[in-house]
Amino acid sequence: MEGFGPRIAFELPIFGGIPISDTVVNTWIIMAILIAFAVLASKKLEKIPKGFQNVTEAIVESLNSLTVQTMGEDKLFFAPYMGTLFLFLLLANLWGLLGLRQPTADINTTFGLAIMTFIAIHFFGAKSKGIGGYLKGFFEPLPFLFPLNVMGELSTPISLAFRLFGNMVGGFIIIGLLYGGLTSLSNMIGLSFFPIFQAGVPIIFHLYFDLFSGVLQSFIFVMLSMVFISMQMD
Repeated sequence: MEGFGPRIAFELPIFGGIPISDTVVNTWIIMAILIAFAVLASKKLEKIPKGFQNVTEAIVESLNSLTVQTMGEDKLFFAPYMGTLFLFLLLANLWGLLGLRQPTADINTTFGLAIMTFIAIHFFGAKSKGIGGYLKGFFEPLPFLFPLNVMGELSTPISLAFRLFGNMVGGFIIIGLLYGGLTSLSNMIGLSFFPIFQAGVPIIFHLYFDLFSGVLQSFIFVMLSMVFISMQMD
């Protein structure tokens, strides 16, 4: 794809060539990092933690505490999913700090994650209330509001996906335009051999769009997922 869309990294030589975008490549790298972290963190666990185990237990306890505070003690079993979702989003959103395209700057990634949350909302809602109680909720407070209630539920994954995607791709585009403008400025004043503007000016923009916004959007997506699931179950 051209412009600011994900680029094709390579093609698999099967079925006439299957294009693999940099979104897929970066996503698999992040998954590999998380899997490696999980394997290392769960090896040689001791009753009295020290070193790396202290860090791991602090992360787990923080995620468990956040889940309990947001969803309630009875929904602690969501902590592994929410924790995994948060860590994946955190790495994906911070990927831009390495000069690489964030997987979350691709609508396919954010919609995939939003659909997973959407399925969890309605599966656990039906499981908690029973099919009758779950369907009854679509006709409350008045039966003729059924179409609006359905539309409201269908808008949930759309809002989740576009909120995350819009923030991440917006930052990606701004950073890309900034680098392009600074490169042109360097060429205009004869400093193309020494890109001083590109090396210094974008730092503050990276701190906001990649670091601050990345962490914030990860937290917001997970918090909204927990709130929506909890509301449907109660």
